[in-house]
Amino acid sequence: MKDFGNIKSVSVSIVMPCLNEAATIGPCIEMAKEAIQILKNEYDLTGEIIVADNGSDDGSQIIASEAGAIVVSVSERGYGAALRAGFRAANGQYLIMGDSDCSYNFVEAVPMIKKLMDGADLCMGSRFKGEIKPGAMPWKNRYIGNPALSTMLRLLFKTQISDSHCGIRAITSEGLQKLRLTSDGMEFASEMVLKSALLKLKIAEVPVTLSPDERGRPPHLNPVRDGLRHLFYMLMLSPMWLFVAPSAILAGVGLFIFSVLVANPDSEMVRIGNFGIGDHWAVVASSAMIISMQTIILGLAALVLSYREGYRIMTPSAKKLLSYSTLGKWLALGTAGLFAGLTWAMFIAAGWASSDFGALSQIRGLIAAFSLIVVGIQACFGGFLLSVAAGNRLCHANLS
Repeated sequence: MKDFGNIKSVSVSIVMPCLNEAATIGPCIEMAKEAIQILKNEYDLTGEIIVADNGSDDGSQIIASEAGAIVVSVSERGYGAALRAGFRAANGQYLIMGDSDCSYNFVEAVPMIKKLMDGADLCMGSRFKGEIKPGAMPWKNRYIGNPALSTMLRLLFKTQISDSHCGIRAITSEGLQKLRLTSDGMEFASEMVLKSALLKLKIAEVPVTLSPDERGRPPHLNPVRDGLRHLFYMLMLSPMWLFVAPSAILAGVGLFIFSVLVANPDSEMVRIGNFGIGDHWAVVASSAMIISMQTIILGLAALVLSYREGYRIMTPSAKKLLSYSTLGKWLALGTAGLFAGLTWAMFIAAGWASSDFGALSQIRGLIAAFSLIVVGIQACFGGFLLSVAAGNRLCHANLS
């Protein structure tokens, strides 16, 4: 094997996850060697090849070691777990990750390194801007799954990446440290892109070619299961869309129904066009209000945690918003709601008592009163939850 430089002065580390890739790991390492040689000739960069083995029982480790790669044994199963272990063992300033099934040619990572040298923090490969060879990608992944997930990524995270799930990409070691990646499974690929977008890292993209998997067996990827994991991960990192937006809609629905019913106490059915709203809709309104309060508290807690964990940059507008969120204000809001609900309920009870406990037709007001009581209690406990999420701070914009 060629000497790719002293390990203490390595410029580029190529990391491959591996699980029973005996048929392809050797050719992948040869392509990686070719890429390193080009980087040496063109940019005077040195390199190393790391195979993060996830428990292969087909001799992949031996093949990789004999081919000149550094083999890292990873006991924790999963695509993300293997790559994280491989990155921890890497010594390079620039890190390349790519599958070890011959679906990507590591020579195509050379332009990615150039992008990093020019100032990018992360460089993605794009199969859609490059080439997808016949048989390399199932039609449902090519025309439904990947475009849908990439579109959602662009919508939720305001990034222009065309192929958010490409398996070959490059990142600087400094950029990787900022991301603090934690995923064990296939959602690791999404986590890298999402956190890069949230932290405003500079992201570049170059076209790459996707070739058919040469392992001769089904891939580890499960399109439905792993697609859902990518989707769920996007939502987990989008608290405004996952929690706050739905809660605002529910609150609007609940307030509208209550206002219509309470404003028309003598009407058995309030007509809006051909649509009628009666007493039963008060239950719907109550549920909407209670769920909306709970959900907005969870959303704000998730937002505070994202700032505290360091994978989201707090903007001036977000800091101003959270400056209004203090334990004292939440307790005041909750107490006011609780007091108003109790007063309303007591007023209804007093009217019932004055009628010698006869027939009571105050179901709308009673549901609204107890909804205020429940929402008030939620607000009080929610304020404490937000303070805990903020690092036991009374003001939720002051994070530790």
